[in-house]
Amino acid sequence: MAVEELQSIIKRCQILEEQDFKEEDFGLFQLAGQKCIEEGHTDKLLEIIQNEKNKVIIKNMGWNLVGPVVRCLLCKDKEDSKRKVYFLIFDLLVKLCNPKELLLGLLELIEEPSGKQISQSILLLLQPLQTVIQKLHNKAYSIGLALSTLWNQLSLLPVPYSKEQIQMDDYGLCQCCKALIEFTKPFVEEVIDNKENSLENEKLKDELLKFCFKSLKCPLLTAQFLEQSEEGGNDPFRYFASEIIGFLSAIGHPFPKMIFNHGRKKRTWNYLEFEEEEHKQLADSMASLAYLVFVQGIHIDQLPMVLSPLYLLQFNMGHIEELLENSLLRIEDNSLLYQYLEIKSFLTVPQGLVKVMTLCPIETLRKKSLAMLQLYINKLDSQGKYTLFRCLLNTSNHSGVEAFIIQNIKNQIDMSLKRTRNNKWFTGPQLISLLDLVLFLPEGAETDLLQNSDRIMASLNLLRYLVIKDNENDNQTGLWTELGNIANNFLKPLHIGLNMSKAHYEAEIKNSQEAQKSKDLCSITVGGEEIPNMPPEMQLKVLHSALFTFDLIESVLARVEELIEIKTKSTSEENIGIK
Repeated sequence: MAVEELQSIIKRCQILEEQDFKEEDFGLFQLAGQKCIEEGHTDKLLEIIQNEKNKVIIKNMGWNLVGPVVRCLLCKDKEDSKRKVYFLIFDLLVKLCNPKELLLGLLELIEEPSGKQISQSILLLLQPLQTVIQKLHNKAYSIGLALSTLWNQLSLLPVPYSKEQIQMDDYGLCQCCKALIEFTKPFVEEVIDNKENSLENEKLKDELLKFCFKSLKCPLLTAQFLEQSEEGGNDPFRYFASEIIGFLSAIGHPFPKMIFNHGRKKRTWNYLEFEEEEHKQLADSMASLAYLVFVQGIHIDQLPMVLSPLYLLQFNMGHIEELLENSLLRIEDNSLLYQYLEIKSFLTVPQGLVKVMTLCPIETLRKKSLAMLQLYINKLDSQGKYTLFRCLLNTSNHSGVEAFIIQNIKNQIDMSLKRTRNNKWFTGPQLISLLDLVLFLPEGAETDLLQNSDRIMASLNLLRYLVIKDNENDNQTGLWTELGNIANNFLKPLHIGLNMSKAHYEAEIKNSQEAQKSKDLCSITVGGEEIPNMPPEMQLKVLHSALFTFDLIESVLARVEELIEIKTKSTSEENIGIK
């Protein structure tokens, strides 16, 4: 019945001119053709499509049959003989149908699937899609649309992260990457062969450039590479990366020029319609490119050999932060298990960030490193945070960094106390062990209080918080049990140190005032270092600033001791009342 219906429609349309086909004819042809496929009359359908008399009809209406045929080809349960006929029908439709309509139809079919069917669909349709685009005049737009659709679908596939996963390629991403290179090559070659640099050719370059940038971000930014010594030649991602970087050079954007001009206000290379994504998209892509070249060594032989290691470090520093941030943002907060800190790099990375925070002369990088360290802390589970805090308190040797860590400890205690079930790492004995590293003076009363002022203020604020939030009868933090040790190791030495420091600086102020009267230049000692030949008026400002810091510390210390006294007195009275 379906075959008769289709033949009837075709017979009526054979006597019409192409421009006289009605919308009703298109609909009836599609329904009858679909019925033929559903009822298994594929041989008859193939005969109709092969008939030279139906060439104009198939050109205008046949693209409607591509969808049903492709869906049959994607079904694994079809007999081999049937599949052979479906392939013949599909090839004829690609050859005969209107390429504009066919392009949109194929892209819709690529967009339809999800999961593992994404790669199956792409692998089936890439070659026909390439054939169709080659027939079109407005090639740049068509290629841009196709590459964007393909990339959007591929970006939904999980990137394999182990050698076994890469070899199994369950979701077909590795196969698709290889096939995508073969799909793109003819269009890259077309750009190379076109010596006229027409507007259409420039547009084609831009579409290819956008695709390369997107590919550098996904999947290459998160892709795992096999060791070059073992099966490096069979690494699908290394092949994909090498070809993508090769495409960049082929279309006029050699990667050394791109790397060394990224971030500059005046660039020697341009990219159209990419501005809206520049800040994040381009930063991630350039970080990926730097990693592929400098870490994986892909095309590194194309770099000028005269570049010094320091010069290369300067250009790569920004990419390093992008790679770390991109990796961390993919992880949920509190989900990075403490066991990972047993891996050397998981401790050296935060320690490296501390070095950048404290030693780097560029302020933006120092601030970025601080933000990265906080992001890293946020991702660790409770025991991981606890372990990292201990490590950094022992190794940072910087008052500002230690103050930052102490503030993080306070935040963790606060979250723990607000929960119905306490976090054992930030309450009780474990917390006391951590507080031993916080509530003490490194050199007792002789500690340089000015140099350690950030750490001391953070420690006092933490202690004040604990006294306010934790009652002596509850003693959730263990503070009240250890109060005697805290007083001996921290509060009393701090009192003595403050008295000594204030006396020293008051004497220095007196000396400076006398020098000011005599108009002599003099030297003073600040933070354990002698600062020579300072004008007396400047010297007085420095000394008064130091005294102000000591007064501030003393004020907070007094408040902490007052709160301890109030709390202990209140608890004592409650206990007497109970008795």
